[in-house]
Amino acid sequence: MTITIKTGADIAALRIAGRLASEVLDMLTPHVKPGITTEALDKLAHDYIVNVQGAIPAPLNYQPPGYTPYPKSICTSVNDVICHGIPDGRALKNGDIVNIDVTVIKDGWHGDTSRMFVVGEGSIAAKRLCALTYEAMWKGIAKVKPGAHLGDIGHAIQTFVENAGFSVVREFCGHGIGQVFHEEPQVLHYGRPGTLDVLVPGMVFTIEPMVNAGQRHMREHNDGWTIKTKDRSLSAQWEHTLVVTETGYEVFTLSDGSPPPPAFINT
Repeated sequence: MTITIKTGADIAALRIAGRLASEVLDMLTPHVKPGITTEALDKLAHDYIVNVQGAIPAPLNYQPPGYTPYPKSICTSVNDVICHGIPDGRALKNGDIVNIDVTVIKDGWHGDTSRMFVVGEGSIAAKRLCALTYEAMWKGIAKVKPGAHLGDIGHAIQTFVENAGFSVVREFCGHGIGQVFHEEPQVLHYGRPGTLDVLVPGMVFTIEPMVNAGQRHMREHNDGWTIKTKDRSLSAQWEHTLVVTETGYEVFTLSDGSPPPPAFINT
């Protein structure tokens, strides 16, 4: 599989799709509180994407080879769920953490992003995991520039996470994105510097580290989608979509409600 290099027109379309995906999370933010079900959040997101944005929720009925069709419009991964949690009728409780992963298709182009939310009053440990995972994503983003390697991104994330005493999930990774939901390259969140593909302007991909408070190992739920930590420890994830530019990178999945980048990005 080859990596598709996006044109200026492609990038303009991806910029719009990315912003729309982030704006779904902005809309959901005030609703993420104790007592709401993830199913209710899914309905809010679905209606907003379809009726307000005039877009399509990419996860709905998405079916990679070997999978059953995904039944909802967003992914909601609560507490020990690493990724691909299916919204259901269980209410969020005070102290839960939840990743909400949104992908929209606008005019044929995908925008993909996710954020962590702490429901009500979270524990110090839960807040630290979410904050550290956010920093880890940006440690990877900061490595993006022409001539760098994909391995540089993974190495930056892995060393930062493991030095803090957490672990990086290895079975799932970031990915190229465009008119197809998942393209080449695969963007690992661990690795060695100077390895894997060289970054060139026009490459578009996600960086989306999944970080566990305990061991990195996972187990698959019997619904065929939900992935949980094997040791039942908490897991967190953040995701942005970006393009390699002539001088560095541009993040597509930013909106008015996006958390600000860490201080080390602005210096």
